[in-house]
Amino acid sequence: MKQLLREIIENKHFTTLFQPIFSLSNGNVVGYEALTRGPEGSILYNPEKLFESAKNESLLWEMELSTRSSAIERFLSFQSDKMLFLNVDPDIIKDEKFVKGSTKHLLENIIKQSNIVFEITEKTAIKDYIEFKEIIKNYKTQGYKIAIDDVGAGYSGLTTISEVRPNFIKIDMFLIRDIDKNNFKKSIVKALVELANNSNLKLIAEGIETLDELKTVIELGITMAQGFLLGKPSKELLVLDNVLQNFIQETKLSLEKMKFTSAFKSQIGKIARRDEGKQCSNLSKDIEKIFLSNVNLHGIVLLDEDKAAGLITRREFFTQLGTQFGRELYLNKPIEKIMDQEPLILDYSIPIDQVIKKIANREENKLYDYVIVEKDEKYFGVVPIISLLEKSMELELNVAKYSNPLTGLPGNLIIEEKIREFIDKEVPFSLIYFDLNNFKSFNDYYSFERGDKVIKYTANILERHIGFHKDAFLGHVGGDDFIAVVGAYEIERLCCNITEEFDFNIKRFYNEEDINKGYITSIDRDVTEKHFPMISISIASVNNKKIANYENMTEKVSEIKKICKELCKKFKKSYFLSEEEVLIK
Repeated sequence: MKQLLREIIENKHFTTLFQPIFSLSNGNVVGYEALTRGPEGSILYNPEKLFESAKNESLLWEMELSTRSSAIERFLSFQSDKMLFLNVDPDIIKDEKFVKGSTKHLLENIIKQSNIVFEITEKTAIKDYIEFKEIIKNYKTQGYKIAIDDVGAGYSGLTTISEVRPNFIKIDMFLIRDIDKNNFKKSIVKALVELANNSNLKLIAEGIETLDELKTVIELGITMAQGFLLGKPSKELLVLDNVLQNFIQETKLSLEKMKFTSAFKSQIGKIARRDEGKQCSNLSKDIEKIFLSNVNLHGIVLLDEDKAAGLITRREFFTQLGTQFGRELYLNKPIEKIMDQEPLILDYSIPIDQVIKKIANREENKLYDYVIVEKDEKYFGVVPIISLLEKSMELELNVAKYSNPLTGLPGNLIIEEKIREFIDKEVPFSLIYFDLNNFKSFNDYYSFERGDKVIKYTANILERHIGFHKDAFLGHVGGDDFIAVVGAYEIERLCCNITEEFDFNIKRFYNEEDINKGYITSIDRDVTEKHFPMISISIASVNNKKIANYENMTEKVSEIKKICKELCKKFKKSYFLSEEEVLIK
């Protein structure tokens, strides 16, 4: 064995592979993990067997140095500017030969040290953390980054994270496998995400193999991932498939939109889990194998070709088999014999709050059954009840946190984010500012309670007219100011419709005597008594044809709003003014 290992080391009879690590924000490559395979067809092809044998024969240092130098040379040949993750055993990183700078010598003048990540793979326990911390600190000061591998398995625990303070934490594939179906695993990963967010650490999910696992780790807030779904180890430097990159970007965008959307508007399909359905002609014994192989699976959707035909829950399945002669009666019969033929099947677009109401009206024994989601009249996925309740609560908390408490419309933080989002899209849009005239005097005269009703009335009008347009956005700046972003559309017609409806109905908030007079008498800002006309609305708009940044757009629309308010004051009615009109005048 020793002779075989020496031949492998000296002749470099091993293969270096690179597995890509991707950003879960946009699907771009952030780095590559270098992996080693022994000679093909050899008993040492498996990397664990290769390095374990080297360790047993006291050749671990030589094997590590040879494979590491080979990985670096191969990586450099691609002239990549991405990070390179190098697996290192704790016993090796403490080795005198390593500490003295063998790796630094390999890297000097050919690759940035900040692009190298030593990935601590804990096959054995770290016996002396004080010494180990000092060594890690030494590498960090030289510019190298540190990752802890396989967190959640073996020796890679909280003690190592606490003592080493790594730059990256790689979550073991055991915690990622079927995480979309396992709430306990989700809870553990959520805790790691919170730890990472509070400690400026970056998380990498290992072993992603399904779209549902990928979607779940994105939803949980993990920033990077790797796995066979995304890219297998390869001799070349792979990038992400376009379909998967679009999936990541769309999932991320959907989450951002949902963050500020109430359960009244969020579609149930957005949180559906893409469980595989089975044909209802499948035998019950085949369904039993699926349930026994996945203890976290609560139910299976049964299909008639590509349409949902029924649902069989774990509880109902084993209850039926547990009856007298149940196995004899059903095991070799199609599952449709015992499936629920009337499950809750809903369209992708139905809002979450409506789904909750439908669930509340189900029979008690079906309260916790999956909601089945269809899209374009075909089976799409399922929503477990716990996921539905968690998402509903999360959405409502976000809305409460970021919205105006009076109107429920998004507040300033979301408004800025949405305007910047429209600017980044580089598509035509208009920024529209709405401001009420004479509102303060009305509020002082009639009291804040009636003033609040006017604010809500204004919000309702704007929501009805603006919400009609796809991708439009409406926010409440505060007080009597609102702002909207609307895509390519006849802005003048939209705003004129708003001013007409506003002026026609605003009278109902005044007493009859004041309506007849056409004004109210109140104290002005300079503490003098004045007559104030009825409330009107100023509407100013700018488009992004010539303005390409957030600050300039908001400044410009504020300037036009001031001119518009003067026109409202002059004509004693609501008024719309666009940037084009100002330029003409």
